[in-house]
Amino acid sequence: MQSEKLEKLRGLLSEMGTAVVAFSAGVDSTFLLKVAVDVLGDNVVAVTATSAVRAARELDDARAFAASLGVEHIIVESHELEADAFTSNPPDRCYICKRGLFAELVRIAAERGMSCVMDGSIQDDEGDYRPGMRALAELDVRSPLKEVGFTKPAIRAISREMGLPTWDKPSSPCLVTRIPYGVEITPERLARIERAEAIIAGLGVRELRVRDHGSVARIEVGVDDMKLLLDPANRETVVAGLRELGFTFVTLDLKGYRRGSMNVGLGDVKGTSNSGW
Repeated sequence: MQSEKLEKLRGLLSEMGTAVVAFSAGVDSTFLLKVAVDVLGDNVVAVTATSAVRAARELDDARAFAASLGVEHIIVESHELEADAFTSNPPDRCYICKRGLFAELVRIAAERGMSCVMDGSIQDDEGDYRPGMRALAELDVRSPLKEVGFTKPAIRAISREMGLPTWDKPSSPCLVTRIPYGVEITPERLARIERAEAIIAGLGVRELRVRDHGSVARIEVGVDDMKLLLDPANRETVVAGLRELGFTFVTLDLKGYRRGSMNVGLGDVKGTSNSGW
């Protein structure tokens, strides 16, 4: 089944002919870029966005992988933090961000005479609230992995077979996802979140989120990693480090890490995916 989907993906990409690929260096967009370069060669351009909403390490990963493929790689600065409509942090903040960002990719594609812009959205993304897909639909951005029906486990499995470094990489959505809706998004808050997560990652925790509730840091890790954080020495390292960053209270969420925990309270609002960035 996986090999059939891979062949279908290759056929779809071949039909496209040329493409600008939105490349975040995550599991899905890395897989998409690799297959696109294999099929289309020099007819692919990778574009990575950088701004305070994205962890700096992701840009380093993107640069390294694009260089390893020999693909042309463009870095664009996104300016969502200059828009009050975004920084006020409404539930559709992702739409506002993606609309501006992918409009730039569409411009790059038109300037270079390339046939399409594509992103790494996958089938799994349909089950969460992801308003950014509305922007992709408005701009005619293609999502080949979703069109073919790829799921995250399938992409990880094939990525491992291909020897891609991201096959077991944890998901890493933008830092804004750690801030409750309605709380102002600022560069300072984003930087604090990034530094807080770096402290915990330094203890060997791979999948984690530090949700910023003002004076409270709510830490989400996998259940298996809770014992690691509760080790007396590690606990003291985390508490001291996060208090130094300005958090008054440092808490461990006993439910553990789960995707989209900040969407609790949005009721039955449903959207579609904007993954791949």
